[in-house]
Amino acid sequence: MTLSRRELLAGAGAGAAALWLVGCGDETPEEVAVGPVDGRWWMPAEEDAHEVTWMCLPRRTDVWGRDLPAVQQTIADIAVTIAAFEPVRILVHPDDLGLARDLMGSDVEQLEAPVDDLWARDTLPLFLVDGSGGLAAGRVRFNGWGDKQVHAGDATLAGVVADILGVELVDPGVVGEGGGIEVDGEGSLLAARSSWVNDNRNPGWTEAEIGDTLVALLGAERMLWVDGIAGQDITDGHIDTLARFTEPGTLIHELPSYVEPGETWYDVAVDTEAALRRFRTLDGEPYELITLRQPAAPRGTGDEFLASYVNYYVCNGGVIIPEFGDEAADAAAAEQIGAAYPGREIVALDIDPVSAGGGGIHCATQQQPAV
Repeated sequence: MTLSRRELLAGAGAGAAALWLVGCGDETPEEVAVGPVDGRWWMPAEEDAHEVTWMCLPRRTDVWGRDLPAVQQTIADIAVTIAAFEPVRILVHPDDLGLARDLMGSDVEQLEAPVDDLWARDTLPLFLVDGSGGLAAGRVRFNGWGDKQVHAGDATLAGVVADILGVELVDPGVVGEGGGIEVDGEGSLLAARSSWVNDNRNPGWTEAEIGDTLVALLGAERMLWVDGIAGQDITDGHIDTLARFTEPGTLIHELPSYVEPGETWYDVAVDTEAALRRFRTLDGEPYELITLRQPAAPRGTGDEFLASYVNYYVCNGGVIIPEFGDEAADAAAAEQIGAAYPGREIVALDIDPVSAGGGGIHCATQQQPAV
């Protein structure tokens, strides 16, 4: 039977994942800290210059079933599109190197790694810099979005990438995913409580401990929390499908095309917008808000289909955005995102096979900043 991304994968991999997680939730951040969480390092904003974009080629037939070839082609299309702007490195299982060459040729550098699936944002490092040419790999421990799926290979990829680059792995012991955190590069972080302050990731940790740990890891000054929503999708409400920084004083978010108070996703979008309006910048000013509208009539259907324009990716000189077949909504989103990133080329891609699994372009990418 084919299992969706949102369903638990049981089987032989569960023991390995459980072994890897022993002790993670029961220790305080100080007891499990590894590496230089000492104020030297910080994570730049996504719109800053990149050295390379990292991605992963999926191979899980138990997740994607007969749709896997279309998903692999979509990931290849995203990689080749980004490669027109900056170098791309894609991690590939050794058994899939021939496929990767067929899909991407020499446009994208392919590196062997124990890859399970495509979610580079969640499984690869959060790259850190020190302003003096140094690079480190920040790790938040991936446990399959709160043990909903087993990803024994993907759980190792932050360390694999650190080894490839020969840089230090910074691991303060917090469990979560890169898609659950937004960084403005100048002191502020944005996250949803639902995907961090959750016993399926960090049992025994308080909101303050989690926030302080992420602030220290990413070299920020403060955490801005929205509530998010737990239990409605595999991510428990990742922030990169709700709201993003476009620059330190501006937040972009989206609302459904319909007005339906009491409907789960409508309510979480409205609640998120209300929280964003209450936030103030480090200078005490209200944030400028950019409000996108989700498509009213996307090509894709189904409970898992993620029709999120906010889940775009900023690369050197460009912004790679999804288009969903609703011409008016697609055009409006492209115009608004383009205005938020002046001077960058906007490239819209049909990513329906990935969206059908609850993901997007941002979910499939991870930037390595230039140093």
